[in-house]
Amino acid sequence: MNCHKLLITYCVLLLSLSLKAQPKYEFRGVWIATVDNIDWPPRNSTTEAQKADFIRQLDLHKKLGMNAIIAQVRPAADAFYPSPYEPWSQWLTGTQGQPPTPYYDPLEFMVEECHKRGMELHAWLNPYRANFNVNTASIAPGHITRIHPEWFLTYGDKKYFNPGNREARQFVVNVVRDIVKRYQIDAIHMDDYFYPYRIPGKEFPDESAYQNSGSTLKKDDWRRSNVDSIIQALSIAIKQEKKSVRFGISPFSVWRNKKDDPEGSDTKAGQTNYDDLYADILLWLKKGWIDYVTPQLYLEIGHDKVPYETMLDWWSKHSYGKHIYIGHGIYRANDPNGAPGWKDPNQIPNQLRLLRRYPNIQGSIYFSSKSFNNNPMGWNDSLQYNYYKTPALLPPMRWIDNEKPWPPIVERKIVNDSMIQLNVRPDPRNHREIKYYVVYQFATDNHNETFGNQPKYLSRIVVKPEGFQLKEALSASHLSYRYVITAVSKNNQESELSEIAILVQPDGKWQFYQP
Repeated sequence: MNCHKLLITYCVLLLSLSLKAQPKYEFRGVWIATVDNIDWPPRNSTTEAQKADFIRQLDLHKKLGMNAIIAQVRPAADAFYPSPYEPWSQWLTGTQGQPPTPYYDPLEFMVEECHKRGMELHAWLNPYRANFNVNTASIAPGHITRIHPEWFLTYGDKKYFNPGNREARQFVVNVVRDIVKRYQIDAIHMDDYFYPYRIPGKEFPDESAYQNSGSTLKKDDWRRSNVDSIIQALSIAIKQEKKSVRFGISPFSVWRNKKDDPEGSDTKAGQTNYDDLYADILLWLKKGWIDYVTPQLYLEIGHDKVPYETMLDWWSKHSYGKHIYIGHGIYRANDPNGAPGWKDPNQIPNQLRLLRRYPNIQGSIYFSSKSFNNNPMGWNDSLQYNYYKTPALLPPMRWIDNEKPWPPIVERKIVNDSMIQLNVRPDPRNHREIKYYVVYQFATDNHNETFGNQPKYLSRIVVKPEGFQLKEALSASHLSYRYVITAVSKNNQESELSEIAILVQPDGKWQFYQP
């Protein structure tokens, strides 16, 4: 089916669909970019101003229904945390190597603030970029480019780790291992800059490294092998430190065009992961080196060369049992010279509706945080009041951990004629770390109605692992209320149902009922 026929098919589908019930499990993330202060922190800001702005962004995204933050903590061989390997980032204090004053650990702060809201924190690292601009970058005396200049290559206005240098690759692995070991992050996340995007008329200057490698591979295959090597090494290091920490990659949208490979997509991308960035994403998924992939589908439905709907369908067929979260280019709504499709208020809603029809796709990540500040095309409202109206649980990765926690112990009490109290605490037999509790609740006029932990009954998520007390008002307009509470582990496994609390009022007074 060609792109035009596929587009017509999807348009008909969208017109025929009403909004389905929201999924119970859905990854809903936002990228917070720190390179060049794109999203955070504000330039020339104090410690308190930085903290306040990060909290403002978290509260906004929580209100919109998000449950994960992907925060850039290593934009260019520098750090938003005290690192034994790399200097403080210039985008934190204005000068590379200068710690924040008053002192704080931004990564530790990010983790704490996300977790208290029930949100995951994925530590976003750029694997190979060593400085953002060779002409303007602030480079500290202890920066790795000064200590080991032989590890680096300049291409365009940026300096990169040479992927063909084994010592350079090991250095990056050491940096990642250190983060995983010291911080309670939920995942390591890497973006699409492996070998850099091609600059017309300029060849990446790694011929000497290729010749000295002694490799019998063709140069392109050698480059891919270099990237494969670091992905495998990173995967091993992450799981050695903490099995629960996930490893995700956010690649460019197109793996390969079909004209170059029958397994590729029916697209006309000018550059691809495999042929130009030397990133064989499918191999990493097949080998199980990564846990999720977030293709950057910063494209509108009906794009003339790389349509969103084409790539959505293609990626859904190439998950190899791992998770796929789609990257949405919400920032494009703020581009005055952008494609007309991004001026359509239905663009993001239609993308979400299509996405939810694929069971092999588990959610979305939006680029980037600042784009939400002005409610582009009303999409903030669309998410908060429609598509993300109901909280979603983070999808579990059962190949990492498939053990459920014990359900919580719930003590029930009728306070008065209009109030119920539930005291919730963890079961002492539980050895799984609890992330949060989930409260399901509904009112009905039929106390024999079947009830389960369905998403339409999901009332709230309570981030109090030690337990909590729930008091709720009861309305005499209903004959029956039902409550059930589950526990969710750190690895997003949900427990079995707690004892169902069923209330009925046959004589005008509330009482518990056991069917």
